[in-house]
Amino acid sequence: MDIPIILTGTLAGSALLLPALDIAIGTKTNRTFSAYFTSFVMAISLALVLLSATSVIPLGESAAPKLLQNDFMGLVFAIIVLSVALMVSLSSIDYMRDEPNTSIYYSLLLFTSLGMILLSFAADLLMVFVAWELMGIPTFILVGYRKKDPNSNEAAVKFFLLGALSTGVLLYGISILFGLTGSTNLAAVAAELSTLDASMMPMLAFGVILAIAGLGLKLSIVPFHMWIPDAYEGAPTTVSTLLSAGTKKAGFVAAIRILAVAFPLLKLDLTMALAVIALATMTLGNLAALTQKSMTRLLAYSSIAQAGYMMIGLAVLPSNLGLTGLLYHSFNHALMQGVAFLAAAMISSRFSKASLEPYEGLSRSMPLTSFSLTIALLGLAGMPPLSGFWSKFILFTAAVDGNLTWLAFAGLLNSALSLGYYGLIVKRMYVDEPSSTQKVHEPVGFALLLLAASMVVIITGIYPAPIYDLTQKAVLAFVP
Repeated sequence: MDIPIILTGTLAGSALLLPALDIAIGTKTNRTFSAYFTSFVMAISLALVLLSATSVIPLGESAAPKLLQNDFMGLVFAIIVLSVALMVSLSSIDYMRDEPNTSIYYSLLLFTSLGMILLSFAADLLMVFVAWELMGIPTFILVGYRKKDPNSNEAAVKFFLLGALSTGVLLYGISILFGLTGSTNLAAVAAELSTLDASMMPMLAFGVILAIAGLGLKLSIVPFHMWIPDAYEGAPTTVSTLLSAGTKKAGFVAAIRILAVAFPLLKLDLTMALAVIALATMTLGNLAALTQKSMTRLLAYSSIAQAGYMMIGLAVLPSNLGLTGLLYHSFNHALMQGVAFLAAAMISSRFSKASLEPYEGLSRSMPLTSFSLTIALLGLAGMPPLSGFWSKFILFTAAVDGNLTWLAFAGLLNSALSLGYYGLIVKRMYVDEPSSTQKVHEPVGFALLLLAASMVVIITGIYPAPIYDLTQKAVLAFVP
């Protein structure tokens, strides 16, 4: 089955149809309808991908093989981004209930999901660029969705300006690779680069570096991370969830496909440069998170630190173990970060505060949310037996195997450092005395979503084989 084409038609058609249905149904009922319609489309899309990944539906050749590569690498990232999009859609039923123009919100969510899917399967540099824009432009609008909120406006402008700059840099890198090879198809680029004259290697390295820099905005790596805390704080928290847990992963699959082509052919070794970026990203993210007084900003800097861990997988390319660790941690991080942000969204909506003050004694007033948030935070810290422990273990092992033992040691130290702020939140919820013992309403659907995702984090930590085997299969079947 041609999964990329089917998903493209489903998501694009739904995104275009939703505003029309909004007009047809009327404004009194459209908010709930848009939410459930989008969630249904996301669930159907995710089910198709899961059935294909488990071989229930055979994985066939793409109808556009020069543009889209229907492979297991794409399936794994499609599972990740669709899972995040479904979580965001379901949680928005309650979180965005009182917001105006919700059909536009869900239509933009569908368009962003379409861009992430196309990036997951992209086999051509121009398709990477088109998918990048299709994913990015709706998120600029979503970040500034609350038009009357000055913080939202500021966040959207910063995000847009840096996004436009990153797009230009990415396109410049793609143009250099096209100039060197005469093609934008990744397979053709790889074939041409294998015969490239040695005198052109510096230009190749320059093009690849520009491409990485262009992708760096969505990857949230240092020094392209400046927009993240403001954007995550100013945007609706469900949108912050999408940016942190979804679009970042789509950026990593694009980086994998480009670097997997260029890395074996580069005479100039980028391993040390990427390792230094990984170290700087995880260290800056963790140190900055320690000083935050806002939960959203704390999770934003935590997201930057997690990107540093994932960069280890790129630094040790073409190591299969490093790539497996990157895919595995992408799945785990998407789930855990999604739970953490959505729990923060529920708490901030109930207390109308983004600070850490409402978390004092929260386990008494919101026990289900507190439990889910605790599981997510401890998983992000890499505490066993949760799933985050195993993916970090694989990444650090890959660093040792790739003669980057110092980077693995730095990762361990950073994981220990992150316990400082993750543990602080848990301590506030379960040890500190609450200012009020009054029970706070936890929406049933929202709470069940958080608990279901938390149980996946626990179960895949106790029994990690299925997810690990799937990511390993994707790596072994991956042909740059």
